[in-house]
Amino acid sequence: MVEVHDRAIRESEVGLVVEGQVLSLFYRVAGAGPPLLLLHGLGDSAQAWEWVLPELARSHTVYALDLPGFGMSNRPEVPYSPDFLTTVVAAFLDALQITHVGLIGNSLGGLLALQLALAEPTRVSAIVLIDSAGLGQSVALPLRLLTLPGVGELVIAWNRTAPGAWQWAFGQGLQLFSMPWRVPWPWLSQLYCMARSPGYLEATVATARGAMTLFGQRPEAILREQLPSIHVPTLVIWGEYDRVLPLRHAHESVARLPQGQLAIIPGAGHLPHVECPAAVAAEIKRFLTVHSANQASA
Repeated sequence: MVEVHDRAIRESEVGLVVEGQVLSLFYRVAGAGPPLLLLHGLGDSAQAWEWVLPELARSHTVYALDLPGFGMSNRPEVPYSPDFLTTVVAAFLDALQITHVGLIGNSLGGLLALQLALAEPTRVSAIVLIDSAGLGQSVALPLRLLTLPGVGELVIAWNRTAPGAWQWAFGQGLQLFSMPWRVPWPWLSQLYCMARSPGYLEATVATARGAMTLFGQRPEAILREQLPSIHVPTLVIWGEYDRVLPLRHAHESVARLPQGQLAIIPGAGHLPHVECPAAVAAEIKRFLTVHSANQASA
């Protein structure tokens, strides 16, 4: 186990049955205090949070979940739609008997956080959206191409080979990071290992197709018009040079959130919590500290 100050990151697994599908979900947990749930993006895993998790665990019990199909969770043949994955997140919280939680989501994970907050508003205490999906139609062309018939299947066939898996990992690094030399080796090697594992690329393509088309994010997955009904404190964090989702999504969304705040991370891309973890952790801690103080004085 990795030491986190006076605590440790513990690795665990929980079995669930969701809509008749048997799931085995891997997660990491550390710290003590109010619960936070961290939700990774498309094609990623809970490992992406390891650069901010220790700092957040100083004041919270932090759970980092591998969504079905990713990381060390199993890879069943399931819909992989945003609605299904949101149901999985709710079932995970039920299994751990977490009734009130702060949600932190990156990209796809941000979309799931928003959907859960809209479906079960009393369950969510605060939200942090990091370069979140679900806030507009625009999305990078390489992701949209995965939705085309045949293209995703070619990606699966090639990238499960050893050279293809390295191409997948390095290609993701070039797209998701503003400065490729900042890509951590553990993150890169995890992508390589996942690409070689059965079912991961299939889950990635299926999840992409569930959330977008060739023309961008699916209309039903764009929640911008529903943001005014989210009344919990919400921090929107965005990498200044995100190549996947445009920065304007952040500005447009914060204007619609009743308790929205914006933090732009200079020089960062789509994964600022990996590329600039100290800056992101500082923004999240400031936000949560103010939120806790406001709750105490209410």
